[in-house]
Amino acid sequence: MKKIVCLGSLNLDHVYRLDHFVRPGETLGSESYSVGCGGKGLNQSIALARAGAPVMHAGRIGHDGGVLRSALEAAGVDVSLLVEGDVPTGHAIIQVDAKGENAIILYGGANRRITEVEIDAALDAVGDGILLLQNEINSLGTILEKAHARGIRTAFNFAPFDPEDAKTLPLGLLSYLIVNEIEGAGVAGVAEPEAILRTLKERYPGCRVILTLGKAGAAFLGDDGVMVSVPPCPAEVVDTTSAGDTFIGYLFAGLLEGMELKAAMELAGRASAITVSRAGAADSIPFRKELR
Repeated sequence: MKKIVCLGSLNLDHVYRLDHFVRPGETLGSESYSVGCGGKGLNQSIALARAGAPVMHAGRIGHDGGVLRSALEAAGVDVSLLVEGDVPTGHAIIQVDAKGENAIILYGGANRRITEVEIDAALDAVGDGILLLQNEINSLGTILEKAHARGIRTAFNFAPFDPEDAKTLPLGLLSYLIVNEIEGAGVAGVAEPEAILRTLKERYPGCRVILTLGKAGAAFLGDDGVMVSVPPCPAEVVDTTSAGDTFIGYLFAGLLEGMELKAAMELAGRASAITVSRAGAADSIPFRKELR
């Protein structure tokens, strides 16, 4: 059976709910505090599993990361490629304001210590499935080159965005590139959604670019070169922390099932609308049976 191997990050999320984001020089009391499971890789793996896709998670945790392994296992993710080492688990400090928006400080930790042996093991496991990556682990250039040499279909969520990585990563080797408006503009050098898509299609002709647009939905270029817009699903926003990860997990679950791209994006949009209506990171990701 085709599967997705997510070679990605795992974080302990320290979440603080505040009236507004802390400003320079300001000390602000938090309305609440919680520790949860997160990291874009873990979130996307859980979203894939809850969408019904066969998924393996490859990556690294420290001795303090057992709760992350347990969260993946509880969601139905295969963790046989997950490695535990001496470097502390990655973590994030997340501020969530009264409008449900978030601001995040990220510490890479074990996520930045993935070895070539672990990369090769992940690539061996993909088979004729899809390798899913995010920009929170080390050695991405090596991973993309090795995957391309093996003929592996690779998807990359360019988040968090780094201008230097945009200059150096071999993005033309990708099968799929998933970016939001800010990330897409950073890679393309233009700001308007259709211009982003056209610029990246010209630059990376073998790569399908999916552009997420927040409250405006998402878009891609069809095979005829015409931009296809996927409208958003209405939702009462509580917390946007895992909206993008939910979208990506459900998107690739749909594609793995054989859906056309637009249908898979519509499925992903319905799932994301549920996610933003709940507080939390991985905990807010819905199960497939919850989608209307």
